[in-house]
Amino acid sequence: MAAPSSFTIPSHNKAWVYSEYGSAVDVLKLDPNLPVPEVKDDQVLVKVAAVSLNPVDSKWMSGFFKAPLPTVPGHDIAGVVVKVGSQVKNFKEGDEVYGDINEAALQPKRFGSLAEYTAVEERVLSLKPNSLSFVEAVSLPLAIETAYEGLERTGFSAGKSILVLGGAGGVGSHVIQLAKHVFGASKVAATASTGKLELLKSLGTDWAIDYTKENLEDLPEKFDVVYDTVGEVERAIKAMKEGGQVVTIVPQPAPATPPPPAFTFFLTSKGSILEKLKPYLESGKVKPVIDPKSPFPFSKTVEAFSYLDTNRATGKVVVYPIS
Repeated sequence: MAAPSSFTIPSHNKAWVYSEYGSAVDVLKLDPNLPVPEVKDDQVLVKVAAVSLNPVDSKWMSGFFKAPLPTVPGHDIAGVVVKVGSQVKNFKEGDEVYGDINEAALQPKRFGSLAEYTAVEERVLSLKPNSLSFVEAVSLPLAIETAYEGLERTGFSAGKSILVLGGAGGVGSHVIQLAKHVFGASKVAATASTGKLELLKSLGTDWAIDYTKENLEDLPEKFDVVYDTVGEVERAIKAMKEGGQVVTIVPQPAPATPPPPAFTFFLTSKGSILEKLKPYLESGKVKPVIDPKSPFPFSKTVEAFSYLDTNRATGKVVVYPIS
């Protein structure tokens, strides 16, 4: 049970819902009168200020992964705590928080982030850095946690080299920054299209590679780790040093798995990762990367998904304000 809140909380709220599988333009509908979720003992109720969209949201909506229907989609939130469960220790009403609300990547909530209010487990949230706006903060959780966990799983450490495939995307832009500024990479290379090479350099890339003009197979150098965010595992393996590693975050259709030595993983969302990275975010060493078309207003969420699904976004697509 949650203690009574000093905030005025409605019984119902607006939320985006899909009740069948397909693309957002066909199946995502605004429900103006969905009950606000109950708060469990280990949860807080968040009044959502901003949401960022992720390719995995589209994959669930399309039925690539099967989830119970109907579903309110969405992983990333930033907002204000308005109610606190009885066992919550780290947050109080009025705290500004952010996080990826789906702890287990393959078991998303039926009531996700694309609503005015959502109930979230304490352990997946972190206090929002004061230096970041809600729009900046919400662009981070799933992408930066995925970037961090992938680097950790490869055993990445100071002095190693890395090639990031898709360096201008939501995850790729954070792999570059974390590898360079947190893990101490000796060399960071990354791929993008011609118009995005300057962005790669601004994030800390030593060698920005135009994938429209250069083949990975022909690069004069190999890398300790190749981090594939675009689904080109076979080519990634050819750019890897002997004894190196390839990590990919692009799911393979079941039952396929990436060919060795490549591996994939599914994120476990943890507020503790955001806490660990907070000094880098507050100092500006690691920066949010938000697509110039963002933010999309809540009423234009379908258009935001359609834009995300073009795979042309730079950094993250954000929906704000939520109302």
